[in-house]
Amino acid sequence: MEKKIIRTDNAPAPIGPYNQAVQYRDMLFISGQIPIDPKTGNLVRDNIQAETKQVMENLKAILTEAGLDFSNIIKTTIFLMDMGQFAQVNEIYGSYFSEGAPARETVQVSGLPKGVNVEISMIAGR
Repeated sequence: MEKKIIRTDNAPAPIGPYNQAVQYRDMLFISGQIPIDPKTGNLVRDNIQAETKQVMENLKAILTEAGLDFSNIIKTTIFLMDMGQFAQVNEIYGSYFSEGAPARETVQVSGLPKGVNVEISMIAGR
């Protein structure tokens, strides 16, 4: 099997039985990231923009560990507690993609881990 676990101290450690990311052949599957500051272990709860930025920075750290960047992203899923915050999340999220944005869906959910407001997962390819 060509499966490789990707792990970095520059993103939050998993809070359950999963990995930050798994590479399988030329594909990278990144687990949903929430706004935990990996340096302190604390949740970033200032506002939805700050939460989204921390999530994107966590994703960036995992991509970097795998030798990839946001240009490699094929698909993302954004989970929001409140779809009314979509515009603010979209603004921060979009700033990480220079061109060729990935496929995406955004869904409102009734709850997320640790009561956060946003979680994002990604799939990348080499």
